[in-house]
Amino acid sequence: MLLCIGGFMFMLIGLLEADDFEETNYGVKYASNCEVCKILTAELEAKLDETGKLGGLIETGYHLDKRLKNRKEYKNSQLRLIESMEEACSGVLQYNIHKERKDSTRFAKGQSQTFSTLHGLVAKGVKVDLGIPYEMWDKPSAEITQLKTQCENMLEEYESDIEDWYEVRQGEISLQEHLCKNVVLKNEDTSCLLENVEKHSKIEL
Repeated sequence: MLLCIGGFMFMLIGLLEADDFEETNYGVKYASNCEVCKILTAELEAKLDETGKLGGLIETGYHLDKRLKNRKEYKNSQLRLIESMEEACSGVLQYNIHKERKDSTRFAKGQSQTFSTLHGLVAKGVKVDLGIPYEMWDKPSAEITQLKTQCENMLEEYESDIEDWYEVRQGEISLQEHLCKNVVLKNEDTSCLLENVEKHSKIEL
């Protein structure tokens, strides 16, 4: 049994209304500044939560007498922030595009309902033709690889603002509110920050 995904694919995901040329012609819609900042801060705070559980002291300074070296808890150190920032955007590659969603939750970890359904069909012996090899189905999409680049660029551009939050405002205000609402998206639309992943019913064929 051959299930050729041409018009079927559009029917399956309920083709989104296109708001620009690239999305209209190729189905690609890159992340907005709001979406990038939302994901960046979520990933960085997750990394900081992980590294914050690590104990130990670190020594700073280059004095030959170890007694005169400065010692600082790792969880309060600049090193912790640097290591967390270096790893933050790598987590973006764990995201997938959920085309059945229209808001910022289209960027989310886990398999989309669309591809979950298609994998289920393959498991039942249905031959599904997407025009790409099966082993490529779960590779990062153009939106995700671009999102990683956008994340890295934003991280570099606002590094000093993140450091200010870490050293002064951490514990008083979330990184998302500080960086996204007060800096990156100041005087811009911040509605995506309020959007949460909702439970979507599985697509039934």
